[in-house]
Amino acid sequence: MALTRVDVPLIVMVVPWYAVASFQIQSENEVHMSKQCPPPPDRRSFLTRLNTGFASFAAMTGLAMAQKKPTAGANWEPARHDKDDWMDELSSKHRVVFDTTTPEGFGDALAFASNFMHVNRSEYGLQSGDVAVVIVARHRSAPFGYNDAMWAKYGMALAARSKVDDPKTKLPPKMNLYNVAGYGELLRNRGTTLDSLFKQGVQLAVCSLSTHGYAGVIAQAVGGNAEAIFSELIANVMSNVRMVPAGVVAVTRAQERGYSLVTS
Repeated sequence: MALTRVDVPLIVMVVPWYAVASFQIQSENEVHMSKQCPPPPDRRSFLTRLNTGFASFAAMTGLAMAQKKPTAGANWEPARHDKDDWMDELSSKHRVVFDTTTPEGFGDALAFASNFMHVNRSEYGLQSGDVAVVIVARHRSAPFGYNDAMWAKYGMALAARSKVDDPKTKLPPKMNLYNVAGYGELLRNRGTTLDSLFKQGVQLAVCSLSTHGYAGVIAQAVGGNAEAIFSELIANVMSNVRMVPAGVVAVTRAQERGYSLVTS
């Protein structure tokens, strides 16, 4: 819990030296004097004023602390950046972003996104344009934003880094597995393809940092130029794919713009 400094006005009470001296002398003889006679009027007056001063100081301190309002973070709002404005171009009544980092999680996200779209139509009477769905593909799930041509050409290197095999052949895929029908329960998307979601307006945000990493791996495997391969990859992404600077940043920016987060 953060501590907030409270500036309290300092009250300095000036007491005459002779009054203090008198108070000290009288305090030393208090027991004996109390037995002989009641305190003199001037002593009672001094003690009354002293107690009143202390009480006033305590009251003012409490009031100042009560009136001091914490301001740190009270009116904080995230900054907006042009690179992220595309998220607001998806006019909608509801917004959700799926964060994926593995092939398995990516497949789950496709199935969940399909459920999200279906239930909003069947149970809430909404249309596809009423909901904004963004799936972020980063780390090991980034290659599923590339088209079949890239998988056919670089499938072995992509599969090695993503740690994925074709469940039918048990070999590195020669196509984007999550855009092929006929796999049913063999894949986590359970038959929901990327194209089927794209037709409903779902957007796929692919991490550029991860793509640079894959380009480097491919370059080492085939003896090519990493920058040239990176350019080739981003020129061969699927429809409704948007390259983002970093997937992790896209996930946080989406939440700042009102998207609910689902991780898979």
